[in-house]
Amino acid sequence: MLNAERKYSIFSGVSKFRFRRILYIAIFWTFIDIIVALLNDYNYLHNDYSLFIRAVVVFFMSLIMGYLFMFTLKNVFRKSPLLINFLAKTVILLAAAFAITFLIHFVDKKLVLGLSGEVSLNIFFKESMEPNWLVKRTLYWIVLFAVTQLYLEINDKYSPGVFLDIMAGKYIKPKIENRIVMFIDLKDSTPIAEKLGHQQYFLFIREFILHLSMALIEHGGIIYQYVGDEIVVSWPYSKANAKNCMSAVIECRKNIQKNGAEFRRLFSLVPEFRVGIHVGDVTVGEIGVIKKDLAMSGDTMNTTARIRSACNELNQKFIVSKDFIEIGNLKEWQSESLGIIDLKGKASGIELFALKI
Repeated sequence: MLNAERKYSIFSGVSKFRFRRILYIAIFWTFIDIIVALLNDYNYLHNDYSLFIRAVVVFFMSLIMGYLFMFTLKNVFRKSPLLINFLAKTVILLAAAFAITFLIHFVDKKLVLGLSGEVSLNIFFKESMEPNWLVKRTLYWIVLFAVTQLYLEINDKYSPGVFLDIMAGKYIKPKIENRIVMFIDLKDSTPIAEKLGHQQYFLFIREFILHLSMALIEHGGIIYQYVGDEIVVSWPYSKANAKNCMSAVIECRKNIQKNGAEFRRLFSLVPEFRVGIHVGDVTVGEIGVIKKDLAMSGDTMNTTARIRSACNELNQKFIVSKDFIEIGNLKEWQSESLGIIDLKGKASGIELFALKI
């Protein structure tokens, strides 16, 4: 099975994003632990050195545990059910939490209070045998892990960078935002589905989507939704993000090309994709009752979908609107005008361009 995630270096945008997540987790856990320590033991108020040592130990152990969350366990349990995923991670991380607790106590007793290593160990094991002590710390770490899992799951569901907006209720009341919008989907999906059959086609789509998604995230794309073999992604309006959008398309193509041999080996064909890009205002807001989601709507979304559909009619792979050409400041050699095109549902035609990439 293909694994696009392993092909990204430590300096890639995807890896940098994940390391930022790890840092946020470590800072959050350290902050919470300091608060809990101060509430449970007032001696910390009079011993800054002891509190500092505790914070350093928790921070570095949290970095290690955050790495387990974001890289090791994510890959190990990527194809497991959510419940198994959650329970397995919790058990593993509870073991790591026990190690944190041990280090905190050992360092505190030995380095801060000056006790011997043997005495420090004896005190720790004596305290750990007390039911209340063990239950309190177990519940403490379970709650902390659950909150962290919630943070990661919301980010995975709504795309990176949306967690704080959702928690703050930014989109409870719909907002109008200027965005660069891209619709990207598999070319010739119907004959491919007929050739591969239901199950193989699903696996094919999953790998295809994975490679494209990694490229889009690499260049700052906010993935709005997956619909079958289609990805809808956007960027906040800016010239810099117009370049990021272009880079994402190029990266998508590179990812498919680099893994062409694997696609041939597994599915006897290499996927191709079509892209439609437009710029304009979209309305963003939470929608739904039983199942809530973050929805984007408006003429910009409809026009972008029509531009993507025009790829077949105009025999092109990558088509963008004139608005995108202008914000992206693309040169003549980077694009070719296709003229004024009448799009379904539009009262008047708009000028479209084919990207030469």
